[in-house]
Amino acid sequence: MKAPVICIDGPAASGKTTVARVLADRLGFFYLDTGVLYRAVTLMALEKGIDLADGEKLAELARKMVIEVKPAPPGDPRQTAVIADGDDISLAIRDPRVDASVSQVSAHAGVRAALMDVQRAVAEKGGVILAGRDMGTVIWPEAEVKIFLVASDEERARRRQKQAEEQGTTLDLKTVLAELRRRDEYDSSRAVAPLRPAADAVIVDTTPLTIEQVVEKVLEVVRQKTGLRTGVSGTA
Repeated sequence: MKAPVICIDGPAASGKTTVARVLADRLGFFYLDTGVLYRAVTLMALEKGIDLADGEKLAELARKMVIEVKPAPPGDPRQTAVIADGDDISLAIRDPRVDASVSQVSAHAGVRAALMDVQRAVAEKGGVILAGRDMGTVIWPEAEVKIFLVASDEERARRRQKQAEEQGTTLDLKTVLAELRRRDEYDSSRAVAPLRPAADAVIVDTTPLTIEQVVEKVLEVVRQKTGLRTGVSGTA
């Protein structure tokens, strides 16, 4: 019997990536941070000087790029190791320039279509956790478990600021907060795959919770939805 697919969606800095990584480790599942695919395309577009409003050129870029995503080694500040056309861009894709532009790039239907098959091919195998913004609504709506993480704007801004500091970058909290709110508005109102929870998604507010508490809440949902045995020690 094929293992289930777990989709974790939500706005920026709501905890998707961290929770998905821990959950994947607990369950022995493969974790795909789909956001890095769009960040990779965005970074390359910025470096090549491609107009971010030109969906056709961006889609062509996405189709031609060879992107490899794999877990970062233990203790590595990178959340995910990302290789694009042979170059390690794991830290570069977290640059504020990319943060400010990735929503615009990912809103293009051609770009999403170019990256969709990669994501679905992973999901078809089962035993995978997909984290992003439209995993449960567009990429794999048949997922057995759909989670939508939320958190207050202020808490998400603090998390993003702390993440940047851990990677050697200093960001102004007010600037981060303003950018997150701008991105939320853009992601929620875009015509293609807008940010929204699936009708059958379980919404979890991570604001007052530790990572461990969020993981335990999600594991309980997994148990209820799939019958998968998950011990407190993290074994499936």
